[in-house]
Amino acid sequence: MIPADLPLEFVRVVERAAIEAARTMGRGDRKGSDHVAVEAMRHEMETVDIDGTIVIGEGERDEAPMLYIGEKVGTGSGPGVDIAVDPLEGTNLCATGAAGAIAVLAAAERGGLLHAPDIYMDKLVVPGPARGQLDISAPVADNLKALARALNRDVEDLVVIVLDRPRHEQLVADIRQAGARIRLIGDGDLSAGISVAVLGTGVHAVMGTGGAPEGVLTAAAMRCLNGEIQGRLVMTRPADAERMRKMGISDLERVYRTEDLAPGKGVIFAAAGITEGPLLKAVRFFRDGIRTECLVMTTEPHQVRFIDTIHAEDNPDVVIRF
Repeated sequence: MIPADLPLEFVRVVERAAIEAARTMGRGDRKGSDHVAVEAMRHEMETVDIDGTIVIGEGERDEAPMLYIGEKVGTGSGPGVDIAVDPLEGTNLCATGAAGAIAVLAAAERGGLLHAPDIYMDKLVVPGPARGQLDISAPVADNLKALARALNRDVEDLVVIVLDRPRHEQLVADIRQAGARIRLIGDGDLSAGISVAVLGTGVHAVMGTGGAPEGVLTAAAMRCLNGEIQGRLVMTRPADAERMRKMGISDLERVYRTEDLAPGKGVIFAAAGITEGPLLKAVRFFRDGIRTECLVMTTEPHQVRFIDTIHAEDNPDVVIRF
């Protein structure tokens, strides 16, 4: 049973990572930004009363000294929780001061999140009204027609987000041939996936290949937002096969759906804005404190909350401005 106060505890965790990453914004040091975010998230996680295990993290133990896959987190007292983290989703965005960098955490009861290998995943993310009506294995044009029908739109009205990568040259050509519009992004397909499931963002789908760990985090968000993600693991190097074997994955053609990637009954998703984005405002520093904006969602109860917080200095002369 997930405690009722745990979602807000996780808000503290992503807030701290976002604040520390935001202090490095625009300095051009993507590794440094990621490092401070990881350190801050891990330190804050130590105060949460859970028996937590990182199932999606910064990599293997030898490659990531903190928040590595399999690391135990929390005080050790409390419920057993599997945790997926991305302390800085959009390292390049933070390093350059571009929009859309966030700190992210998803959690569920033991076994509630897929232990995805750190390889690529072909993804298709669509909003709730199109759930079950598209097939990642179908031609792009067919999927866009199905999406347009589900949303009661013309294909020409659709906006599809695609990571701006050479590997997506054919995908971009197919989307354009079908008549839909494209928004190419440099990083942050997780943020883009969340936007798909929120009415009014002007984004209707995410297509293309990105990280499999981000696919699990997206699935956790889709569970809370009633959207859908379909994913299929992609091997790009011989070492990927060994990673998959270690995690018990043998079927390379399997299509993972939302409930396969995040099957937990009690899913929690928390994110904090670092740089300005379509859903969350950036961390803002002022003389007497810091202001953050977070999103926290749960499946039980089914809630979506935006939390705007002023972290004021401990000073009797502090002036709070709204």
